Amino acid sequence: MILISWGREWGDFLRLSSCFRCAQVLFFLGSQVTTTSSASRDSNVLKCAFRASMAFHTENRSYELLAEIGEGAYGKVFKAREISAEQRLVAIKKLNFSGDPAGGVPPFMIREVALLRKLGHFNQPNIIKLLDVSAKLIAGGGMELGMVFEFVDQDLTSFISKAPCSGLGMDKIKDVMSQLLLGLDFLHCNLVVHRDLKPDNILISSRGEVKIADFGLARPYAFNMALTPVVVTLWYRPPEVLLGTTYMSSVDIWSAGCILAELFLLKPLFKGSTEIQQLQKIFEVIGIPSVEDWPKDSPVPYSSAWGSERPQDTLLLPSLGPEENDLLAQCLAFKPTNRISAFQSLAHPFLM
Repeated sequence: MILISWGREWGDFLRLSSCFRCAQVLFFLGSQVTTTSSASRDSNVLKCAFRASMAFHTENRSYELLAEIGEGAYGKVFKAREISAEQRLVAIKKLNFSGDPAGGVPPFMIREVALLRKLGHFNQPNIIKLLDVSAKLIAGGGMELGMVFEFVDQDLTSFISKAPCSGLGMDKIKDVMSQLLLGLDFLHCNLVVHRDLKPDNILISSRGEVKIADFGLARPYAFNMALTPVVVTLWYRPPEVLLGTTYMSSVDIWSAGCILAELFLLKPLFKGSTEIQQLQKIFEVIGIPSVEDWPKDSPVPYSSAWGSERPQDTLLLPSLGPEENDLLAQCLAFKPTNRISAFQSLAHPFLM
């Protein structure tokens, strides 16, 4: 009989109730195995420094987990290495769903996997690639879903936090935004709305490659999509979502505008703690819209108490130049139909 207990620092320790006569101690280091003999050792308890707990398997591949690099509501993300001649680095998202295993993987995860599989056929460089998937039963009931992605060094939040006080530099900002908008244009052309664009969900490699990630809230696009209670993280959430109205793919453009401002400011543009406060912070910058532009299907009534309209010739961010402000203003237009598209943004003078 073999009992495995997991060791945090040294990997796993195997205890064997029945052992070899020579009391061999086996050391498992990655894929290599070495043995040593000691007659004086307890033949009933063998401790083996062993990394089996740091292994992950799919139907066709095996991976060595190297480090935990993230954690979410349903599980954790690991940096890992494929156990193969290539030994490529990957990121593995391990998600645990407790309960009746007969229920299977939740529908929202099936949608995410199906969407990433579909998008992966196009090999668009600014969309994260899903390489492999594994689903299995776990002890105590429930299921574990493993999603293997290409490994990217850091997210945009980390990248911005490392910027010098003088800023990222105009060329770098243009490059990041151009790649982000190329990815967005690809999604929108394929009738997909991401619905949760934020620096945490945008990855940037050591080579400067920008990739849109985390498609948990992404959906195929339909005109005036049916309302979902919460989409888009609060600081990057557009007014139409905050006001509880129907929305379109332009929700992603608003989020991209917030990210553009953050690349310049090195901090979020609208940092509210509640939905009402978020609206107030938005109106402080873009001004209150006209009563004609206020969405008719919003449960929130129009009120001049929100603030005042912004004069047409006023820059959103006076610290930036006219071209930057113009693109920002077109991304952050209150009325969704007035926002620039991702395709149009790529031809904007600021990015040319």
